[in-house]
Parts: sequence; C-alpha cells; structure tokens
Amino acid sequence: MTPLRVAVVLASVRAGRFGPVVAGWFARRAGQRPDVTVDVVDLAGIAGIGGANTAVVDTAAVDPMTWESFADRVGAADAVVIVTPEYNHSFPGPLKTAVDALGPQWHAKPVAFVAYGGMSGGLRAVEALRVVFAELHAVTIRDTVSFHNAWSRFGADGEPLDPGPVDGAATALLDQLCWWGSALRDKRRTHPYQR
Repeated sequence: MTPLRVAVVLASVRAGRFGPVVAGWFARRAGQRPDVTVDVVDLAGIAGIGGANTAVVDTAAVDPMTWESFADRVGAADAVVIVTPEYNHSFPGPLKTAVDALGPQWHAKPVAFVAYGGMSGGLRAVEALRVVFAELHAVTIRDTVSFHNAWSRFGADGEPLDPGPVDGAATALLDQLCWWGSALRDKRRTHPYQR
C-alpha cells in the first residue's frame, strides 16, 4: 500500500512559540510508521501571515513558502494534522487565515489535531476548529493529542518527560487518521468529491 501523505501544519507564528517542539515530536512519532510520510508545513514561512500586530518568529530559520506552495502542499496531502496552541479560548488568527485561503484542498480529507496550552491543553482551540473544518467538507478525527502546560511536559531533547500517555494518544490518532485517510483517498480517486 502507498504510504499516506500527512501534512503536519504548525499553526503558531509568534516569537518565542513552543509549537516547533510539539510539532517536531509529533512528526518524529508519525514518521516511525511505515504507512505514513510526513511533510511539516510551518505557517511562519508564509510572508506576512502574522499580521502587523503580531511579533512573528525569525523567518530566516523557516522554509519560505508562498500561498500557492501552501495550497499545493495541503492539496497533495492525503490527510492533515494541525498542531495548534490555544489563544484566548480559540486558535491562532494566522491559522484561520491559512485555512480560509484554501477550499477544495480540504474537501473530503481527514484532519486531526495536536493541541497544547495551559490548563485546557488547547482543547478549546480544537473544538473551535472542528466547526470550521465541517464547513470546508473535511472530516475531523475524534481523538486528539493534548498537552496541558506543554512547556513543562517536554525535556531539553524535545521529547515528552512522560511519553506513555501521549504516545498512546498519538497511536490512536494516527490509527484513525490512516483509516480515514486511506478510505477517503481511495474514494476521491474513483469518485471525485462534489461539493
């Protein structure tokens, strides 16, 4: 079977962001599976996505990306995993801009979530995103990987201090993502999705 192409979208573009740690861990975890290939898509690479009032990361350390290449990478993916923090009980504005910039690239694709934040672990961001992706005709995966107080849950090596629970959650998420991803990929090939 052809491995599932999974785009892991890193949603935070703020200076000092913790997202690369979480996204890096998940990408390594997913990359261990023979049925998955991973493409990490860092929104900080899109020029100007942070907006005038946001302190954006140093983009010299990020692969530059145009809106067209972002659309191409999401469009080429069989499934997408959004790695998002929670800001003010929701998800980052730049992520909304990026999601809304596309249309057909989301249709009939599974979307899963790896969230991080304070006490809620980013789960309120995930719930807000589910509504958005439903409108875009995407299928969201029920199980989520969530890190509450994420900055205290990882060691200096970028690995979780207590890997058991989050590895289990990642396995459940990836199993579901691969099931949906394979089923929907096959269906899109034989019967293109009509919105």
